[in-house]
Amino acid sequence: MILKSMEVGPIMANCYILGCEETMEAAVIDPGGDPDRILQMLKGLGLAVKLIINTHGHFDHVGANKRLKDATGAPICIHREDAPMLAHLSQAAASFGLSAENSPTPDQMPGDGDTLTFGRITLKVIHLPGHSPGGIALQTGDAVFVGDTLFSGSIGRTDLPGGDFNQLINSVRSKLFTLPDETQVYCGHGPATTIGREKRYNPFFR
Repeated sequence: MILKSMEVGPIMANCYILGCEETMEAAVIDPGGDPDRILQMLKGLGLAVKLIINTHGHFDHVGANKRLKDATGAPICIHREDAPMLAHLSQAAASFGLSAENSPTPDQMPGDGDTLTFGRITLKVIHLPGHSPGGIALQTGDAVFVGDTLFSGSIGRTDLPGGDFNQLINSVRSKLFTLPDETQVYCGHGPATTIGREKRYNPFFR
């Protein structure tokens, strides 16, 4: 699997490009901004986008949805609980003194246990409410992309509309911490970590 990450948008969210080395088909996870940079990276890698996947609906993770869809025609995927946010990104960003372009409506709304496939790669959807009602992780092999649910040494904020601290803690304990310790955790902001490291050292779970 081809895996590239880049920090995008005004809050420096992690955008991940996953590519199948056999078919050169790709998924873009959390295109939060800087669509031209994302498209340039895809072109340089020789990848064709088949899926645009949002781990949740906050503007800093979905701000480039429209430009990417316009350029590639790829379907936008988000959990149904967060789908309504896509029509209000401009308003949400303005509340932080920032700007964002509203997203087209989603084409697919995968739920817990569903799979998303591109090329020879399959992503399992794990519903992780807490940071937002429709937050999801995407797991393939020994890698999981968790959005803003879990960070290296921390967790996502729960003071935004729809957030719930107890729900987030339960989501991590019951769904992420059941994955093997060696699973690589790719977060929505900041560095990657592992399930084992967070189980042992994350202060919210000690």
